[in-house]
Amino acid sequence: MAFPIDNPALAEALTERGYSNPTSVQLAVLQPEAEGRDLLVSAQTGSGKTVAFGLALASTILGANPALPATRHPLVLVIAPTRELALQVHAELTWLYEKAGGRIVSCVGGMDPRRESRQLSAGCHIVVGTPGRLQDHIDRGNLNLSELEAVVLDEADEMLDLGFKDELDFILSAAPESRRTLLFSATISREIASLARTYQHNALRIDTVSRTEPHADIEYRAIVAPGHEIEAALVNLLRAQEARAIVFCATRDNVRHLHASLLARGFNAVALSGELSQAERNTALNALREGRAQVCIATDVAARGLDLPDLGLVIHADLPTNKATLLHRSGRTGRAGRKGVCVLLVSPVKRRRAEMLLGSANIEATWHTPPTPEQIRALDGERLLEHPLLTQTPDPEQQSAAAGLLERFSPEAIAAAFVRLAQAHLPEPAHVTILPLEQSRPARPSKSQPIGAVTGSGNGVWFRLPTGRQNNADPKWLIPLLCKRGGITKAEIGAIRIFDRETKFEILASAAESFYAAAAQVGPSDLPIEPATPPSPSGPRTPRPQGQKPAGKPFNKPARDNAGPPNEQQRRRKNKATKGVR
Repeated sequence: MAFPIDNPALAEALTERGYSNPTSVQLAVLQPEAEGRDLLVSAQTGSGKTVAFGLALASTILGANPALPATRHPLVLVIAPTRELALQVHAELTWLYEKAGGRIVSCVGGMDPRRESRQLSAGCHIVVGTPGRLQDHIDRGNLNLSELEAVVLDEADEMLDLGFKDELDFILSAAPESRRTLLFSATISREIASLARTYQHNALRIDTVSRTEPHADIEYRAIVAPGHEIEAALVNLLRAQEARAIVFCATRDNVRHLHASLLARGFNAVALSGELSQAERNTALNALREGRAQVCIATDVAARGLDLPDLGLVIHADLPTNKATLLHRSGRTGRAGRKGVCVLLVSPVKRRRAEMLLGSANIEATWHTPPTPEQIRALDGERLLEHPLLTQTPDPEQQSAAAGLLERFSPEAIAAAFVRLAQAHLPEPAHVTILPLEQSRPARPSKSQPIGAVTGSGNGVWFRLPTGRQNNADPKWLIPLLCKRGGITKAEIGAIRIFDRETKFEILASAAESFYAAAAQVGPSDLPIEPATPPSPSGPRTPRPQGQKPAGKPFNKPARDNAGPPNEQQRRRKNKATKGVR
């Protein structure tokens, strides 16, 4: 089905970019009932929504005219949650409205605000920006919204998640009441619905997200590996797939560690996290887009809204915290009709959590073991047979050089040299322990006596930390520490015994081995975790030195060898008790 548009400038731009059939969201916003109205749209990530709202705006600012009118102040304001997404939207709208003479200006954090101010004062049709930078330009009088005919909120759910509610209220309140408001969001939560009720009028609701079917263009897999070998499994996965990939981590520290590790192994890797400058982010993204980098290591925040061409693989090195994060991460591949693969790296103790996460998103993943070095080398051999240098027709100079080599060396020696040269850039596969898939599923605790609520259950293995009451040891921070260090959940933690100078704790037997292997990787500031003997039932206490301050209690004066005289309060109580007895 062709795009139902009458404007020749937009039709020509779409044809040149290879757009022949509209996606469901693009078709929906171009229906006659949507023309000129406010729109509340939920669309799947990678569904072509940027082109969708670009086309939806045409009826308001362009109509059937061959070119946009001359204007000093913008006609459209597009608000995006992140710098990367805003710049991508700017690029998409630039080619879409190029034939119509559109001038598009971006205003994002991390870029030169003076340059943006000059571009705004020169006049433009569309402004694309992030909430904070747009508010700043409005405050300074650089951005005049008096002629605004439409506002687009792209990925509104992400903007609310990132805490931009106040900035959105400020910007939308400054825009004319007569404008159109187009709100695009992956999900329509209560907060999004409230935003729509406040700033939209008689909005047309368009829902193109299937509530029961996952993204059809993404194949989901889960790979099980020991907790301390997740990085090795990642290395082998990248070697086996040889696809452009993005790897998601939970924290900036994890991004830094994994990025450095992959570089040391010989991968062409770049990193994306919130601590990088905009110039560093742009450099990383350009390297990935141009093929100079194979893999990008990123946090969730840094990768919001990224549209990376030909990204064939998404890897969750750290499991997502919820269904929304899972779908957001996974949606970086399988975009605009292209196929993609999404892989979750799962330790045995996290398998139950991974299964619940996939189930909540109605995703059926196939479970696998990591690729072995032998399998990877076999794949290298198969790929070598399809090397483009073997199929190219040599020129006369190359034929002459080949004849000279054959006179001096055997064909086998020349072939072996070619293999070495062709595979010299390939990182070495890592050794990974292969766990039987069925045995990698942790035993489900009994409902009558769940692990984590028992004391002295006998179902666990005991460990110790060299910290106790003297250091204000408390389960409130001990449990998260153990989960992070050992790659477990609190369901695998049993009894905890806190003494004066140490803490003993119990780990579910099926998780103990992988817990200890992960916890043994001690950082410079980490407390060592060691195996321990179970405490006695009475819970012996390490004697506190005389005068030692008990944890959490006010400091008392040192006790004397012989008890001193009772204080005044004790004397009064004694006198009251003995009054009238004499």
